[in-house]
Amino acid sequence: MRCPYCETDNGYVQECEFCGADLNAKRPTVNSNLVIDVDAYKPQPVLATFHTYDLLLLLQYVRKERTEAYKLMQSVKRAPEEANINLGTITFGEDEYKRHTAQMKVIEGVLIDRLGYKPKRVDDKLLNTLEVKIKKA
Repeated sequence: MRCPYCETDNGYVQECEFCGADLNAKRPTVNSNLVIDVDAYKPQPVLATFHTYDLLLLLQYVRKERTEAYKLMQSVKRAPEEANINLGTITFGEDEYKRHTAQMKVIEGVLIDRLGYKPKRVDDKLLNTLEVKIKKA
């Protein structure tokens, strides 16, 4: 069996004799079947198995949703008294914002474990550049 990290031939062992890598461990691959609005809210252990590119897509989505929830929450809070918005609506908006914020931090945490930092901005330019690099590899 050939090690995917150091490319040393190891025969039929479980662990690379040179670098100690687990030869049976599955490496993350880009998921072409990613359902962004569903996969973005999976628990941390599941997200930790996703490819870094997929995590960046999910982070971009969650940040966008969080921004929209914040804007909606602020517009409701600024509404005139006559609008008579019920407390349930206000609470729902605040809860959604908190949920998006918490999930954003989960995804950022996984990326910090992988990259050593959290990306300040995830834009199409970054994603396109990574996609090209992944296809070349």
